[in-house]
Amino acid sequence: KNDNEKMVDDIIKAHGKASSFKAELSDVNACKDVIDFTVDKYGRIDGIVNNAGVNDSVGVEKGSPEKFMQSIVKNLTHYYNLVHYGLPYLKKTKGSIVNIGSKVATTGQGNTSGYAASKGAINGLTREWAVEFLPFSIRVNTVLPAEVWTPLYENWINSLPNPTEKLAEIVSKVPLEKRFTTSEEIADMTIFLLSKRSSHTTGQIIFVDGGYSHLDRSLT
Repeated sequence: KNDNEKMVDDIIKAHGKASSFKAELSDVNACKDVIDFTVDKYGRIDGIVNNAGVNDSVGVEKGSPEKFMQSIVKNLTHYYNLVHYGLPYLKKTKGSIVNIGSKVATTGQGNTSGYAASKGAINGLTREWAVEFLPFSIRVNTVLPAEVWTPLYENWINSLPNPTEKLAEIVSKVPLEKRFTTSEEIADMTIFLLSKRSSHTTGQIIFVDGGYSHLDRSLT
């Protein structure tokens, strides 16, 4: 079983409700299918978390206009499409939207123009939607991670010629506790922003990164 199916099994075993739906989100119709599946199964939508994307290294010198647009589709357009199709249901529940962004939107990275443009646009859409959806009491916020330890990150580190040294270098630059942010810490902030505990929080871009993006570099 894949990770999604295992997660669903774990939630059900813990007497929760969960299901998974596989979709290619670069396909507009697939985005609609995700919303339709959710409403058919649960009868409502209380929140949308936009998280899919890939740092695909489409830069200027080594990229192309075609690859740049492909990167935008992979990293941005499905955020809009899912919210577009989900909005009628979010209006009914006064739900919440959480967009997962990236520090790259504010710091840059180099050689990843498509990804950076997408993440910058996500910050802009968060503020735009927060304003547009005020009449419906729908809140919209973004979580910006920096260095998060995930299986994909581990694979990238291990693909380098000096993985141990590179890992130590990255960790040394995280001010708080000199460690990676965990995926659970990203999830905790996301759950908070979806919940009524953040009932008067909207239009915010929140960094969950151990101070990586903003604190004085002399600290590291």
